[in-house]
Amino acid sequence: MHALLRPFAIKSSGDLARIGVILALFGLILFGALRYDNFLSPFNILSFLRYNSMFALIALGMALVIMTGGIDLSVGGTAAMASVVAALLSPYHWAAGLFGGMAAGLAIGALNGFIITKMRIQPFIATLATMLAAYGTGLLLANNQSVSVSYDTGFTVIGQDDFLGFPIPAWIGLGAYVIGWLVLEKLPVGRHILAIGDGEATAGLMGLKVERTLAAVYLASGMLAGLAGVILASQFGAGQPTEGVGWELFAIASVVVGGTLLTGGSGSVGATLAGALLLAMVFNILNFENGLGWISLSAYWQSVIRGAFLLVVVVLQAKLMARHEAP
Repeated sequence: MHALLRPFAIKSSGDLARIGVILALFGLILFGALRYDNFLSPFNILSFLRYNSMFALIALGMALVIMTGGIDLSVGGTAAMASVVAALLSPYHWAAGLFGGMAAGLAIGALNGFIITKMRIQPFIATLATMLAAYGTGLLLANNQSVSVSYDTGFTVIGQDDFLGFPIPAWIGLGAYVIGWLVLEKLPVGRHILAIGDGEATAGLMGLKVERTLAAVYLASGMLAGLAGVILASQFGAGQPTEGVGWELFAIASVVVGGTLLTGGSGSVGATLAGALLLAMVFNILNFENGLGWISLSAYWQSVIRGAFLLVVVVLQAKLMARHEAP
């Protein structure tokens, strides 16, 4: 019996937090299914997955960064800039829009990696600067207005169409998380990421290529933010240079709710996805609650409630982890 239960054993406080976020996600789904008539309708499920794939992508990049003990505040600005670049290139070919937007994200990621690893600037300051630069670049390229995409090259298929009955953005997000899981759990670079989070100096003494790993992590975060920007432009039919505000906070919250410590050294790709879906589910449930007519919450009050919910989840996780670690 003990051998059968061993795979499900809680080995650390991080495991406890990850189990907690998964249980909370299923609890919300059950609550919504019991309370609202069309909560589990195909339309709501597919719309939910299509829209929130963007936030799941930036949460994945943020998770990898935070596991190293860093932070990336530029993801929202990067997504906004990439949406503009993708929209501007979409008339030439759908692939031009897709890879152009991703290249824009890679450029910001490369800049972040260079500033942090070569110039030795703290990630908070470095990515705050590139966030402002990305927003400014997007506004300059767009001439301070939305940029319509081309509907003739198939670019909008990326964000608006389905494949095998499943939204294409959700397929993209699922593929990114599978790759992220493989990198973190099956490849040496995953262990290097966590080792750097435990202590950058110690990782260097162990012979790990710290600068190369950090640069790769920020490149990945930038590319994923750029991909989110491509989906944004394709899904809504326009590059939007003023979008992305607060996306970095959503990504950080998803990572923290998923049980990853802000100090780095631990984390889970699957739990990060569960955290992103949990926060998105709160917004979805609030919309259904508005539809019942019992309450009427503006977007401002919905933000307050989501913030309060996040605080409650984090506090509960902290208490559970403290109780688990107590002798």
